[in-house]
Amino acid sequence: MVAERNADNPPRILIIDDEPAIRRFLHTVLSGNEFALLEAENGHAGLAAAAASRPDVILLDLGLPDLDGIEVIRRIREWSQVPIIVLSVREREDDKVAALDAGADDYLTKPFGVGELLARIRVTLRRALQDAPEPVFASGDLEVDLTRRRVCVRGEEAQLTPTEYDLLRLLVTHAGKVLTHSQILKQIWGLAYLEQPHLLRVNISNLRRKIEADPSRPRHIVTEPGVGYRLKSE
Repeated sequence: MVAERNADNPPRILIIDDEPAIRRFLHTVLSGNEFALLEAENGHAGLAAAAASRPDVILLDLGLPDLDGIEVIRRIREWSQVPIIVLSVREREDDKVAALDAGADDYLTKPFGVGELLARIRVTLRRALQDAPEPVFASGDLEVDLTRRRVCVRGEEAQLTPTEYDLLRLLVTHAGKVLTHSQILKQIWGLAYLEQPHLLRVNISNLRRKIEADPSRPRHIVTEPGVGYRLKSE
């Protein structure tokens, strides 16, 4: 669990990136938004800094000179659940899926907008501050009462199947975080169904019809093309 921060004890962000220009850019942007910055220029230095300083969030490039970023994620996950946001020029879906499956919490492709980066960091910090999901999740016109297993949309109760509810609950529990297809399939249906993505597509489509004002333009369950889904948290 991440300790709550204030102006005298700002959240610590560790940047692991071998490009000095990127580190300078991130340092300027983040220090101007009341974050404390730590930097590492390669994977081994990043692992040492993560262990020594215990940052609140790690921003990680995948193309490091000594270790692949995926390996850095795996090694950190052996002992820590610190939130990791990947910032990478790699655009292939396979790279995004591999990073998220290894334990990354989010993935942004360079170049990215400053506003989007700050929003992803804020969501990640909010999630890390919680030992468990709030009993009631609310975002826009969607309200999910996890204790009562009750879902309301625009004030009206939505009738979900058990599988649809389990799927929504999983997304709520990880609100703001990208979940890969394989992560969701494993959690909801089990290992035997990892090669049946159509099950997930059908249930996401049915769920959207029940909770989205316009299922063709979803506001709550966002598709990360070729990777998975993310429930937006407002």
